Amino acid sequence: MTARQPRATPRAVHPIEQRSYEILRSRADTSALPPLTRAVTERVVHASADLDYLSDLVLSPEPRLRSAAEALASGEARLVADVEMVAAGITTRDAICRVRQAKSDPATGLTRSAAAIRLAYEEVGPGAVWVIGCAPTALFELIELDVRPALVIGLPVGFVGAAESKQALRESGLPAVSNRSEKGGSAVAAAAANALLYPDLYA
Repeated sequence: MTARQPRATPRAVHPIEQRSYEILRSRADTSALPPLTRAVTERVVHASADLDYLSDLVLSPEPRLRSAAEALASGEARLVADVEMVAAGITTRDAICRVRQAKSDPATGLTRSAAAIRLAYEEVGPGAVWVIGCAPTALFELIELDVRPALVIGLPVGFVGAAESKQALRESGLPAVSNRSEKGGSAVAAAAANALLYPDLYA
């Protein structure tokens, strides 16, 4: 059994952030989206200044997102990041990242990022929220491990394997936030996690 995690600490909205959301909403009407779907979508668009995410993102149904957000809010769900840049971008909760401790295995093709996922799963077990923003191999490994997550935020970036890993995530049936294209990255993955940690901040 894993230890309960502290609740996310409240944070105030900076005027520049508030203005950014006003501009976003002047350019795209997101009011019809369910609350958490809207929070994640807007936060990703805000972080990237890329309105294409409005049609590129693919999110599990609202009840699955709500379940993950509630598990984070209660401290029941651990938060795991694939790389330290993702962990650093999550502003209200410490995220576990084991990439520094991980070692690749050229003989088997295991990458360091995939090895870090194995180490993290040994530590947190099922029920975590996983945030993958860099390495497609980490996302593939996560799917293969059958980690029984609360949610997988799978937004790795790159020309090699990124779109394919996100398609595999959607086909796995796991509760997830992903996107169809090759773009993504640490900033947008962290943004999606932050949206679940403080979904009402910009409502």
